Amino acid sequence: MLELFQVEAENQTAAMTSGLLELERDPAAIRHLEALMRAAHSLKGAARIINLEVAVNLAHAMEDCFVAAQHGKIKLRQAEIDVLFQGVDLLLNISKRSEKEVAEWEAQQSDRIKDFLVELTQITLGRPRREVVDEPVNKTDAQPVPQNPAVRRLPLVRAENEAGRRDTVADTPATTSRRSAPGDRVLRLTAENLNRLLALAGESLVESRWLHPFADSLQRLKRLQSDLALSLEGLRDSLDDCELTERAEGQMTEVVERVAECRQFLSDRLVDLEMYDRRSANLSHRLYLEVLQCRMRPFGDGIRRFPRMVRDLARTLGKEVRLEITGENTQVDRDILEKLEAPLAHLLRNAVDHGCEMPDERRRLGKPAEGSVHLEARHSAGMLVITVSDDGPGIEPGKLRETILQKRLISDGVAEKLSEPELLEFLLLPGFTMRDTVTEISGRGVGLDVVQNMVKSVRGMVRIVTYPGRGMRFQLHLPLTLSVLRTLLVEVAGEPYAIPLSQITRTLKLPQEQIKALNGRHYFTFGEQQIGLLTAHQVLGRDQPSPTRGALPVVILGDRNSRCGLVVDRLLGERELVVQTLDSRLGKIQDISAGALMEDGSPVLIVDVEDMLRSIDKLISSGQLDQAHEAVVDVTARRVKRILAVDDSLTVRELERKLLAGHGYITDVAVDGMDGWNAVRAGNYDLVITDVDLPRLDGIELTTLIKQDARLKSVPVMVVSYKDRKEDRLRGLEAGADYYLAKGGFHDDLLLRAVVDLIGEAEE
Repeated sequence: MLELFQVEAENQTAAMTSGLLELERDPAAIRHLEALMRAAHSLKGAARIINLEVAVNLAHAMEDCFVAAQHGKIKLRQAEIDVLFQGVDLLLNISKRSEKEVAEWEAQQSDRIKDFLVELTQITLGRPRREVVDEPVNKTDAQPVPQNPAVRRLPLVRAENEAGRRDTVADTPATTSRRSAPGDRVLRLTAENLNRLLALAGESLVESRWLHPFADSLQRLKRLQSDLALSLEGLRDSLDDCELTERAEGQMTEVVERVAECRQFLSDRLVDLEMYDRRSANLSHRLYLEVLQCRMRPFGDGIRRFPRMVRDLARTLGKEVRLEITGENTQVDRDILEKLEAPLAHLLRNAVDHGCEMPDERRRLGKPAEGSVHLEARHSAGMLVITVSDDGPGIEPGKLRETILQKRLISDGVAEKLSEPELLEFLLLPGFTMRDTVTEISGRGVGLDVVQNMVKSVRGMVRIVTYPGRGMRFQLHLPLTLSVLRTLLVEVAGEPYAIPLSQITRTLKLPQEQIKALNGRHYFTFGEQQIGLLTAHQVLGRDQPSPTRGALPVVILGDRNSRCGLVVDRLLGERELVVQTLDSRLGKIQDISAGALMEDGSPVLIVDVEDMLRSIDKLISSGQLDQAHEAVVDVTARRVKRILAVDDSLTVRELERKLLAGHGYITDVAVDGMDGWNAVRAGNYDLVITDVDLPRLDGIELTTLIKQDARLKSVPVMVVSYKDRKEDRLRGLEAGADYYLAKGGFHDDLLLRAVVDLIGEAEE
């Protein structure tokens, strides 16, 4: 009964929150009072059934208030609605506690409950009350609020934290329908049971598909019988000229008739089997979809607390903000919906804090005093697209560029070359913020980092668009479900493997004449990037492929910062697979994330692309990765010079790589000094370009190590200093640097001229 009450309380408090927000937005819309009164009345009845007297008293007091407003005795303005929201918070707090915890909580909160009931009674009786504008909703958590709205402290609304908790119980369609049809029954189902049910439904679907190839084999048997009958007919015709005994003639006729009877019997049974096959496949498919639907929840279920959060945050900041939600009925996988809560909370808080101006400022700019934040969920091209946008000032690319330079993330020359989308990517870096001061709302540069990490964890992507003076838009592209995966099937050494489509950059048939070689390693050019080429057999530890002629099937994996081309035997096409976890006793299997069953029931392994890329990096750094097999890749090796660029800035690394690769040099990158030291020892480089300020091992120390190594001391080293400090120049030259490039020379032809002076042109 307590579990049922918790479901009831969650639904009814959500209804009251929605109704109060609508009433606050339009006080004249008294139609919302009827729904508010019914919600409070239903909650009072549910609390009375399980003897939660404190909840009965709270709901009853709120019901009386709604009835008084409905009869026109009182008017519910913003101040009165603030008090009613306190009641909503109290009821939601009660619903989240066990029977033993309720009594203890009631004792701790007795003064707060008493104050609320007294204040609400005064409102219901129509007596004047003191207006409290900036008082936090939760009195026990109230803290002094400074006059400057930009640094006001947020009210710590306990209900938000409680409502945001998720247990291990999954909402089924019955639970969802409960919210729209109070007469329906409620079913609570654990996530573990639901996952097992989904796995069984998937197996049932696979088993049902086995009938189709079986029916095809029987059709072949039918054709063989037809051929046999024709052969017998021909034999009987050829024997007509021969003198046969009466007995032999009778036996021949009997055989022909029996064969015809078998043909007819088999034909009838085939019709029955085909009908059963269609019914079974249809039933299994419907069963699977229904079970899969149990994992799906309306988007609105995961965002219930956001309208209240936006409202409270806006009031704390002295702003007027309206949250508009589109696509509340969009179906979202339960696991993804749970993961979305924290990222969306950060995006909405940023939209209110950064993206909406103060009312006076908006009026001055010709905008409505009330700001607008829009949250949308929709399905597009097989993906779930979540959009958070606002109509605020947006971000000026010039101002963002200045902030990046102030934080010394890149040099002036590099910053000027960055496009707007590249500049906006800096917003996702850990610790990056446009604010000069830190408040409880923003300023630490954590929020967007949380968003980025969550999106990456489910193999999604983030797109940012700014409209200076008109607003900002963040768009999350996520998979529809984590249970079903869209994959590309490839064949490696006679076995199928599935690669998630979201992690494939491109597939292509690569002509062998486009493949080049350097020091035993093969690569090809894709766009402006040189991509290393290796066989899937090498990475997965399978036997080398047999010789082939013509174009090679290649799958390009990774993002633009780290890509590789994987040669496979065949591309088998796209499939949607039901993801099935591997037995925990196997532990983590290298380069494999999960398994699935094909339509014919055969198993297929799903590749863990990130793990595979790490495995490739380890093999390369340890020198264990052999060149692509000569039987597969037959090219004439040409001597192309190879450069290692060491810089902790992603943008600088990419700019250096593109600049040098565009002039024919093979360019590898390292993210810090230690990574560069490991790379230069494992590889065979003609030149090393390093920044001065690097994590773990700075550029001067890296130069010293290279020049002290007997094998590497002949490798030229170019030190790039963006700060142009005299002491760095002296240290670099003393360490043995062959060239020192000062600030300002990086972005022009001076870098290329320096490279040519040190090692010559790209090809010998």
